[in-house]
Amino acid sequence: MTTATIPFPQAPSILPSFNLRTTLLTLVAVVLVAAILLAPLGLPAQASITLAVFAVAVWLWIVSPIPDTFVALGATCVLVIVGVISVEDMFAPLGDDTTWLLIGAFIVSAALSASGLAPRITAWLCADITSPRVLLHLITLALVVTAFMVPATSGRAALVLPIFLAIAAALPKKHQWYAVALSVIMPSVVLLSAVASFIGAGAHLITNQMLAEAGFSPFSFASWMLYGLPYALVASHISAEIMLLAMSTREQRSTPLELNQAEFAPHAPFSVKEIRCIAVLCTAVVLWCTESLHGLPPALVAIVAALVITSPQVGGVDLNKAIKKVPWSLLLFMAATVAIATALQTSGAAQALAEALFSQIPDSESGSGTSSQGRQVVLFVGMVVLLSTLAHLVIQSRSARSAVLIPLVIAVAPAMGVNPVAAAFISTAAAGFCHTLPSSAKPLAVFYSEDGEHPSFTPKQLLKVSLLIMPVHVLTLIGFALWIWPAMGLSIHL
Repeated sequence: MTTATIPFPQAPSILPSFNLRTTLLTLVAVVLVAAILLAPLGLPAQASITLAVFAVAVWLWIVSPIPDTFVALGATCVLVIVGVISVEDMFAPLGDDTTWLLIGAFIVSAALSASGLAPRITAWLCADITSPRVLLHLITLALVVTAFMVPATSGRAALVLPIFLAIAAALPKKHQWYAVALSVIMPSVVLLSAVASFIGAGAHLITNQMLAEAGFSPFSFASWMLYGLPYALVASHISAEIMLLAMSTREQRSTPLELNQAEFAPHAPFSVKEIRCIAVLCTAVVLWCTESLHGLPPALVAIVAALVITSPQVGGVDLNKAIKKVPWSLLLFMAATVAIATALQTSGAAQALAEALFSQIPDSESGSGTSSQGRQVVLFVGMVVLLSTLAHLVIQSRSARSAVLIPLVIAVAPAMGVNPVAAAFISTAAAGFCHTLPSSAKPLAVFYSEDGEHPSFTPKQLLKVSLLIMPVHVLTLIGFALWIWPAMGLSIHL
C-alpha cells in the first residue's frame, strides 16, 4: 500500500522581495543621503536633512518605476517625522482653494466630454476647408481654446484623440500624410498651449501655491490668462507651421484636401443638454476672468459650475461618475510637493541649492552699472528657460519638474535682481516643452501608435520636429520674458 505524501503549503513571506534594480536604487538613495548629511556644506541640520530627502525624491522621480505621487507623499512624511515641517503644513495644501478649483474644473470637463460637444465644434471648424495649412491653424486655434475647457494636458489629449481619429478616417489614402502630421502636431499643441490657462496643467497650480507659500502674490485666473494666452497662441501656431513644413512636401501642402465630413460631422441640431453645457462653461470662464468685479473666488465658481452641470435639470453627467474622473493622484501629488517646497524654503535648503546651481552667473556688483545688471538678468532668464526646457529629459512628469525647479527659481531670483513671480511663470511656461520621446509626455503617448492601429508619427519624426521647434520655443519665450510680458505688466526686474 502506497502512502500519499501531502505537501504542506509554504508560508508566505512577510518580507518584501528585492530584485537587482530595487537594490541598486536603494543603495544609490542611501549614498545620496550619506553624502549630503556628511558633506561639510555648512548648512543647518534641518536644511541638510531636507536637501537629502529632496535629492532622494528627485532621484526616484527620474529613474524609478515608483509612482511620482507615492514618492512625494513618502518624502513629505519623512520631513514631518524628522520635524522639518508640521503636520498642518503637510495637510494644508489639500484645503487650498486651487485644489478645489481643479476638482470643480475636472467635473465640468467630464460633463463636456460626455456631451459630445468637441467633435461637433471641430466639424464646424473643418467645414468647407480644403487647404492643409488653413485647416491646421484652425485646429491649432481650437486646441488652444480647449485649455480653458479641460484641466491637465492628459485630459485634453484624451478629449481630442477621437477628433483626430475621425479626421484621419475622413481623409483618403493619398492624404494620409496629413493624418501622420496631425498625430504629432495635435499633442504638441496641447502641450505648448497649456500655459494659456491657469487650469491648463497641474504644474500651474503647483507654481501658484509655491508662490503663495513663499510670501509672493500668486496669479489669478485672469492674470495668468493675460500673460499665458498670447504666448500660447504665438508658440502654438509657429510650432504647428514648423512641424507641417518638416513633415510634408510642397506638393502635398499645395494639394487641396478631400475631407469627407460625413465621417465625423453630426447632422442633428444642438441638443438642449449641449446648449446648457456651453452656457455653464462660458459663464464659469467669464466669472473666472472677472473676479475683481464680483469678488467670487475661482474655486467657488468652479464648484458651483460643477454642481449646476451635474444637476438632474442640466444633466451633463452624473456627479458620482464625474467625481471618478477627478485625478486624485494629481491632487495628492500637488499637496505633497507644496509641502516639500515649504520645507525647502523654511529650512534654507532651497537657497543653498539655488545658489550652487546658479553660481556661474556673474554678480552685477562685479560689473559696472546698469549694463552689468542687465546682462545678469538676461543670463538668469536664459538659464531658467534652458533648464526648464531640458528638464523633461530626466523628469517626465510636468508637475514634478515644477516641483523641483520652482522652489529653486524663487529662492535665487531676488539675488539676481529678478522678480520671483515672473521667474516662476517663465520656468513653468518653459516646462511645457517635452517633445523628445513618445514617453516624454502623456499627450504624445496617447497619440503614438506603435502597432499601426491608426496613423501615427515615428520616434524619429518626433525627434526631428523636437530639434526644430526647441530653439524656437526657447527664443520665443526669452523674447516674451524680456520684452513682451514686461510691457504687459509682468516686470522681469525686482
